[in-house]
Amino acid sequence: MLKSLISGMPVGSAKELACDRGRTVCITGHREKNILPYRGDPVFSDITVGAVKMMLYRYIDMAAERGYTDFISGLATGADLWAAEYLVRKKQNDPRIRLIGAMPYLRHAERFPRDYAELLDYVERNADTLVTVNTDPDIVYGKQGEAAGLYRDRNYFMVDRSSAVIAFLNSGSFASGTSQTVNYAYRNGRLICRFGIDDVYALIDRAGTDLRSIGRETVFLNNVFDTAP
Repeated sequence: MLKSLISGMPVGSAKELACDRGRTVCITGHREKNILPYRGDPVFSDITVGAVKMMLYRYIDMAAERGYTDFISGLATGADLWAAEYLVRKKQNDPRIRLIGAMPYLRHAERFPRDYAELLDYVERNADTLVTVNTDPDIVYGKQGEAAGLYRDRNYFMVDRSSAVIAFLNSGSFASGTSQTVNYAYRNGRLICRFGIDDVYALIDRAGTDLRSIGRETVFLNNVFDTAP
């Protein structure tokens, strides 16, 4: 049995993951460094990140309200881990919820900043299942050969096992792993719940720069999961 290099928790092969695709959502999104602050003012950096998180949490709640129970996180820094952290909390009050952590390869977190490494450790210890798409314990990301497709394979795996995708994806972002995931989901007919930084700014415009007000405003977001078959 493979073990995580961060938490020491058991890691299985993604090929062996059992889940009901019709009730599974995968989550993908930009890293924190790609989130420009509201009005371009660094004083609003924390507020902007907080608003991203609140929108992300609300869409997760919407999916759960419509019967989705399994949530796959790619365990990357930023939106992936924020969603996973929220799902750990949500699981405590909703035993139906299952958190699945999908690694592209075992050494994917070697260069994580300390705060994200600590968050990943917490998430892994509280996830229901951890899997890796590539089980070679020595492989690392590279530009050639098998290593070049590690993140693509993880992204495609998440979509293949899901019927819906929650994505924090900015307009005009064409070269990111998030856009790769969403484009693959579109091609395969998945339900897409997508929001970007412009939606976050609009939310702040409506609610103001108080996080509690922003949280209350998310109640009025449209539930795209109402269109699910």
